[in-house]
Amino acid sequence: MPNAQQKKRFTITSALPYANGPLHIGHLAGAYIPADIFARFQRLKNHDVLHVCGSDEHGAAITIKAKKEGKEPQEIVDQYHSQIMESFQKFGIGFDIYHRTSAQIHHELSQEFFLTLYNKGEFIEKESEQFYDEKYKQFLADRYIVGTCPNCHHDGAYGDQCEKCGTSLNPTDLINPTSTLSGEKPVLKITKHWYLPLDKYQTFLEEWLLKGKKDILKSNVYGQCNSWLNSGLQARSMTRDLDWGVDVPLKEAKGKKLYVWLDAPIGYISASKQWALDNNKDWEKYWKIQNDPKNNAHLIHFIGKDNIVFHCIIFPAILKAHGDYILPENIPANEFLNLEGDKLSTSRNHAVWLHEYLEEFPGKEDELRYVLTSILPETSDSEFTWKDFQARVNNELVAIFGNFINRVMVLSHKYFDGVVCKGSALTDSDKQVLNELASYPSKIEKAINSYRFREALSYFMQAARLGNKYLADEEPWKLIKTDEERVKTVLNISLQIASNLAIFARPFLPFTAKKLFEMLNQAAKGWDQGGRGDLLPVGHQLGETQLLFEKITDEEVEFQLKKLAQAAASNQQANSEALAGKPAVTFDTFSAMDIRSGEIVAAEKVAKTKKLLRLTVDTGLDRRTIVSGIAEHFKAEDLIGQQVSVLLNLEPRNIKGVESQGMILMAEDSQGKLFFVAPSEKVLPGSIIR
Repeated sequence: MPNAQQKKRFTITSALPYANGPLHIGHLAGAYIPADIFARFQRLKNHDVLHVCGSDEHGAAITIKAKKEGKEPQEIVDQYHSQIMESFQKFGIGFDIYHRTSAQIHHELSQEFFLTLYNKGEFIEKESEQFYDEKYKQFLADRYIVGTCPNCHHDGAYGDQCEKCGTSLNPTDLINPTSTLSGEKPVLKITKHWYLPLDKYQTFLEEWLLKGKKDILKSNVYGQCNSWLNSGLQARSMTRDLDWGVDVPLKEAKGKKLYVWLDAPIGYISASKQWALDNNKDWEKYWKIQNDPKNNAHLIHFIGKDNIVFHCIIFPAILKAHGDYILPENIPANEFLNLEGDKLSTSRNHAVWLHEYLEEFPGKEDELRYVLTSILPETSDSEFTWKDFQARVNNELVAIFGNFINRVMVLSHKYFDGVVCKGSALTDSDKQVLNELASYPSKIEKAINSYRFREALSYFMQAARLGNKYLADEEPWKLIKTDEERVKTVLNISLQIASNLAIFARPFLPFTAKKLFEMLNQAAKGWDQGGRGDLLPVGHQLGETQLLFEKITDEEVEFQLKKLAQAAASNQQANSEALAGKPAVTFDTFSAMDIRSGEIVAAEKVAKTKKLLRLTVDTGLDRRTIVSGIAEHFKAEDLIGQQVSVLLNLEPRNIKGVESQGMILMAEDSQGKLFFVAPSEKVLPGSIIR
């Protein structure tokens, strides 16, 4: 934790979003709102802060999008880079620079990094077999390959990572790999690439990360890193066979590009270089090791859980291999945010898109910031629902914070023409309120510096509750008839609380803080002034009263829920249309399948797996074992007596050490929910399904 008494230099990064689609609330809750709160707070503490981000415009995700839309990759990145940057600006994410990895300065720096490592002999040059799509005549980058994850058996894992369990993969690890270009099984073909031997840095990473940061890293980050390192690091290719990206700067590597996870994090540094050029600054102070280690910047990476391995292991290994750069002090990654009981999904349009929110809720940027901060998935997944959004805005921002500010402003103008008055001597209750108010700056500071933003926000709201309760308890609207001097005191203290709330709001609700300072007719105050009871001097003239927040209506919520329902229906229809196109089979082929009714008589989890259940099924002919990947959808104990349809003559297969002797037929809806395909009425096991 930084020393509060000494000015520090912070280099804060937010994960570079892929420029292949718009931003949604899951992105905001993962890497952007937490980073913005942290950066704003450190600036309020008068620290030297550089907060950088930019569009990740390389990698397979971009080219996949381009192929789907029949466009060139440059068209895709230009479109979404502009949209993403504009959304961040409107939403109030205060980057010092939002850059892009297609910029020349980034290409040059990435190539410089590669050559430095190459000239130091850090790479291993070797030929290997990699997947190749014979139909498209090209090698397949990691994201062009999907298959079954060998760790959790999720069917949609990519060639570099399973986004369900977070395991980092190589394409050859996948079970039943498929090319996303042709939909066909790729073949292995020889190609040459340059590998970074991560195993060389195994000991260093264990010492620096697992031992050195055991008490610093969040539990979810430490756990994933520990698991990966315990599995043993292997050499990872730093180049790819692609037609889009940063050229490998070697004559013998013509047509090859840098691996996106070498190129992308260097985007933080190239963005810093561009910022320095634009502002006549020295970027090296924020990134390079200084002669006096005390002058090194504090490098903090804000990311989502799917980027943990790359920022905690691969990028630090690259920086260590280079030798001139500081390593991250912390990587406070967040887990995933779900939406209305389901995972956020860009492909299914199950998302709250930031650019749409900004259009549909103009002027309500801070309302979304507040709600997302209050439910940040800091150590486990969390969920956003529109009803909860409405409740938090209406019952907390409007009814507590907004109500307090409105009442104290209205009463001050009504009774004393908007002038701050002195009043009578302080009572014990006044002193108690002011003492409690003085405790909040340190509480909020400690929570933010520990990356506990939900807790920090809760202290802010407690301070608002303090003001609201104080005003309600003192009832100045009644006292004005009998004790005007006491009313002056009550409103003075209430206005001091309001001024403090404007300070406390600055990291969390920047638009609201600015508006409140304007209402108080006061210049914005720094964090060191928070907690004081004399921020507004006697005789100070207040500004005009405005409403800080407005309620979210039932109609607005229903509109958003209807949008999600329409997206789900559209997606379900699209899936149905896609499934209708399977090629015809002969009647003889269909007749060869022996499908019969069965009944589950026993069920248990398969050890060391998340998805698999070992089922004993009465088929009418025998009782056989069938392994089924439905454990995440059904509890074993609930399945006894369940009628099922069974494909009996499927060739037996060994799954996790258990021989599976058939297949249970299931239906899956557009949301991924499974249903048993079974007779509508009770039938005897063994009944033939025709």
